[in-house]
Amino acid sequence: MNSNQQSIIIANRSIVACPSCDLLADTSCLQHAERAYCSRCGNFLSQHKSDAISRVLAYTVSALVLLVMANSYPFLLFKAAGLESVMTLPETALALYRNDMQLLALLVGGFIVVLPFVLLLLLLLLCAPLQANRPMPWLGRVGWLVFTLQRWCMVDVFLIGAIVSMVKIAMLATLVLGLSFWAYVGFTVMFTLSLSNLDRLRCWNMIERLQGEGG
Repeated sequence: MNSNQQSIIIANRSIVACPSCDLLADTSCLQHAERAYCSRCGNFLSQHKSDAISRVLAYTVSALVLLVMANSYPFLLFKAAGLESVMTLPETALALYRNDMQLLALLVGGFIVVLPFVLLLLLLLLCAPLQANRPMPWLGRVGWLVFTLQRWCMVDVFLIGAIVSMVKIAMLATLVLGLSFWAYVGFTVMFTLSLSNLDRLRCWNMIERLQGEGG
């Protein structure tokens, strides 16, 4: 392969097709913190951050710690008519299961706890080798899983729904927010930041470069 062919390949790594209208755009001129949008439909294409992988790793580790805390402490405390009831985050799914709503319990537990936890572990498997600049045979498969599963995680939807429900329940009983609730709020923020800092185009470019070096 001559130098001209190599330069063409390197240039093509910066060309991205708009997911909305399929217009090709060259993002090679992006500087740190700059974003690229489709010139035809205005859809977001890519964002260049020189420290994106280290940011994702930091947010991912923080999100994992907060998620463990959110599942280890009381989420809410209800007080009404002299009675108290403590609910933990895993019990939100167990309560649905006990009330013969097994499918809904599976969906709630999967989308708010299990799937986010799996996705965070996959992010560590993906970003740790990228940060260390080490080619690993699983990078392509893990990258595909990360970008496929992230659309199914609904931690923000659950949090908004929980807040709306608490506003209604507060009219009937006294609510005390537990440590788990605040940990889940922090987890939601860290989880969202970790995914938003992972740019699909530049992530795949790094994976292809490492696989080429490893091959």
